[in-house]
Amino acid sequence: MYLRSEKKTTNNISLQEPIDGAKDGSSMTVLDTLTDSYQMDEAIEQQEECKLLKKVVNDLQGRERQVILLRYGLAGQPPMTQNEVAQLLGISRSYISRIEKKAFEQIKRAFKEK
Repeated sequence: MYLRSEKKTTNNISLQEPIDGAKDGSSMTVLDTLTDSYQMDEAIEQQEECKLLKKVVNDLQGRERQVILLRYGLAGQPPMTQNEVAQLLGISRSYISRIEKKAFEQIKRAFKEK
């Protein structure tokens, strides 16, 4: 009986099993050599979402596109406050807020349709 149960586990190893020993006492384990595919999948998904966001922002029209680019620094400049954007464009801060809200609704719709 013992031989049968032992035979089933002979091919099993622990992820914490040391596979290399260093002179300083630290050792590398099996777990240290495995890649985490979850993180890779997450990175790929994030890249796809960034591409979609860029496309959606580029598809925005007129002031909506301009406000989003300025507010979040998407055109290579540092992000600006609503007040700074309002002064630059010569309109009120509250109008900037409404334009931004409308743009976000379009962006949100695009991500839901994804």
